[in-house]
Amino acid sequence: MYTERAARVDGAVVWRSTPAGSGAGRVLPDGCMDLLWHGGRLLVAGPDTRAHVTSGADGPWAGIRFYPGTAPALLGVPAHEVRDRRVELADLWPAARVRRLTALVNAAADPAGGLEDAALRLEAGADPPDPVLRHVVTALDAGRPVAATADELGLGVRRLHRRSLAAFGYGPKTLARVLRLQRALALARSGVPLADTAIRAGFADQAHLARDVRDLAGTTPGDLLTR
Repeated sequence: MYTERAARVDGAVVWRSTPAGSGAGRVLPDGCMDLLWHGGRLLVAGPDTRAHVTSGADGPWAGIRFYPGTAPALLGVPAHEVRDRRVELADLWPAARVRRLTALVNAAADPAGGLEDAALRLEAGADPPDPVLRHVVTALDAGRPVAATADELGLGVRRLHRRSLAAFGYGPKTLARVLRLQRALALARSGVPLADTAIRAGFADQAHLARDVRDLAGTTPGDLLTR
């Protein structure tokens, strides 16, 4: 069972998951990073370039999924260093700091709420979110071309690519593909036929949508929609 809600951290989502069985699950790329709790341990989920297949580990999971581009400033790690990885927080932070944050989360009545409290503390000690990064996400999610987005920001394509690697874990073209996939899934799950979904989400046609789903999710649109 999976549930989620908006967090008190700007743009973030708090979620809980209890695997229904021992089978593997599939986490799709979404441009985000998560702080995870499982079995009393804290981990960082880096940004994915393809579906992450979970191991079906026993017991509940909790997480806070940060708005794209915001986690590196809170967690102190460039996104590209944890791309396509699940990393123990103890491998990224000094041991004493990890113990303090882990104790805070484990002392909470609900690990998800503990993660939210921990994230609020991290947010309070960090610089405000970079408005440039929010603009990048908003523009690409609206289907704006990468070059036009770079021009709007006065960055140039190469500089935008460098900043995107640190903030999102990959370049703006990959981020645009990931956001387009998420747009398509939201439309399809709301009942929009796949052919119309493809056009409205920014694909050339339904075949283009199917190829991107295969590349990014490792399956077919029909399979995703039945999960």
